Amino acid sequence: MTDSTRLAAGDQAPRFTLSDQDGSTVSLADFAGSKVVLYFYPAAMTPGCTKQACDFRDSLDPLAAAGYRVLSVSKDTQVKLQKFRETERLTFPLLSDPDLAVHTSYGAWGEKNLYGKTVTGVLRSTFVIDEAGTIALALYNVKATGHVASLRKKLGLPA
Repeated sequence: MTDSTRLAAGDQAPRFTLSDQDGSTVSLADFAGSKVVLYFYPAAMTPGCTKQACDFRDSLDPLAAAGYRVLSVSKDTQVKLQKFRETERLTFPLLSDPDLAVHTSYGAWGEKNLYGKTVTGVLRSTFVIDEAGTIALALYNVKATGHVASLRKKLGLPA
């Protein structure tokens, strides 16, 4: 699989419907009229992904106060996502994209440098989608640690 096309501010956010950690169906259309922070991460219960998820969990109140809803996407199974949610007390939807269709439509799958080697995999990425379903921010290859604080700053929210 080759690099998927990257999105940019002003692009229409690709629509999707995925299952969450409980097997419920979640669609981007469910959030029409709301601002959404959609982030893609490589694997639940790994150190970096856990740090990032917990940072989002700990920032939910200020994000929600500013009108943002958080959704996360990984290629993990529903069972693994359910365990991740329970273990880390995550309170936002963890969406499963095992066939990588949504990853690809958002440009969150492709070549990356991992420990000095070029590999194909999940590109840790975050998208801010406005109330009209337009990409307001497209951030690729973000770092797990410090990313949420950086995002809050970009959104004009207190750190």
